[in-house]
Amino acid sequence: MHIIKRILSILAIAFILNNTQAQQTATLLYNWQDTTLVGSWAYNNTYNECWGLVVNDREFAIIGSTAGTHFFDVTDPINSSEVAFVPGGYTGGGVIHRDYHDFSGYLYIVCDEGSSSTLQIIDITNLPNSVNTVYDSDILFTRAHNIFIDTATAKLYACASNNAMNIYSLIDPINPVLLMNYNDVGHVHDAYVRNDTAYLNCGNDGFRIIDFSPLDWPTPPSPAYINLGVLTTYPDAGYNHSGWLSDDGKTYIMQDENHGYDVKILDVSDFNNISVLSTFNSGVDPNSMAHNGIIKDNLAYIPYYHDGLRVFDISNPSNPIQIWKYDTYSPNNHSSYKGAWGVYPYLPSGNIIVSDMQTGLYIIDLNLSTTYAFEGSAENNIYPNPTTNSFSINSEAEKIIIYNSSGVKVKEEILSKNQNTIFRDKLANGLYFYSINQDGKNIKSGKVIFR
Repeated sequence: MHIIKRILSILAIAFILNNTQAQQTATLLYNWQDTTLVGSWAYNNTYNECWGLVVNDREFAIIGSTAGTHFFDVTDPINSSEVAFVPGGYTGGGVIHRDYHDFSGYLYIVCDEGSSSTLQIIDITNLPNSVNTVYDSDILFTRAHNIFIDTATAKLYACASNNAMNIYSLIDPINPVLLMNYNDVGHVHDAYVRNDTAYLNCGNDGFRIIDFSPLDWPTPPSPAYINLGVLTTYPDAGYNHSGWLSDDGKTYIMQDENHGYDVKILDVSDFNNISVLSTFNSGVDPNSMAHNGIIKDNLAYIPYYHDGLRVFDISNPSNPIQIWKYDTYSPNNHSSYKGAWGVYPYLPSGNIIVSDMQTGLYIIDLNLSTTYAFEGSAENNIYPNPTTNSFSINSEAEKIIIYNSSGVKVKEEILSKNQNTIFRDKLANGLYFYSINQDGKNIKSGKVIFR
């Protein structure tokens, strides 16, 4: 058993070293933290989610804390400053989560802790001079874990509030109206919604896609939704936490909030046949854990507990490539929940907002206008992964060795100096580790899943 653990450790370390050498490090433009604010009792996190705004031709960053919501003018990022603050309905060490979304000149704020929490609606149209709280009430709900606003249909989805999920009309943005309570599953942790099609991350109940357009029918049916798709069995299935849809609506990234579980890239082009195209991770530690990822263009921006922001090129969703990194949390302990929490990549300047649970607000520059040089960006990567019968690898290395999950070598093949196809032969379904070797040394390691 010690030998097996050593083999797996060597593979993991080799993969980490290879991965670490490959990314470019982003440039820090601004960091803010307030040492007078308390951390949460649970995780000692002073900060939580972030968001971004463009108001009056200026850029703003939002970050939540145990005290409330902080507004920063980041138009000139090096000289960023806090310009407004809204106290939370519930404050102090009991606060872990706040969440944000904006719509029609208003910022919507929720908190997942405390009997005094409220839904807050803030008029942001006078930034950077001031903000104005126009709604602060617990009439609709007290707590919610996440919110998402489908701006095309003016609906707010409140996850894990007093039901699995509540849906509200924002036809009048400062007077939300309840449309329905969704309780088809026990829990909805997070949601991404586009044109009434909701992609739901349902914790231990997996992933679901629901059409809520019947809510707008002249006579809504009961129930007023249509189940489009479900995925409960997939590689590294754990606590289905969050996800994001690509611009073309074909690809969905999904995070399970479990230590050591990979991010999944799903093909959702056919709701009746949702499939996993690939899985990936930060390459930092076997216990690394992704949080709230976002897709912009062909890039997946993934905040990792302990590992900071990691950016992946997913233009080929079957072969994601890590291209940028910025670590916001230096201690190398992956046993808890600390480090990067959220990311917002949509500012017109291209600057990226990142929130870290312990170290606060970051504005970083990825220099995406430049061409990135990723070592081995096309070479030594295997695809598709997961796979059914075979995978391909373009490599000039000498050979590839495959180990089962117990660390036993089950396959070894000599590689040619071009495209190689590796067939599974008699290997059973499951998780395997591969090691690519040159001159007797491991130059790339990772996981491959046969299904």
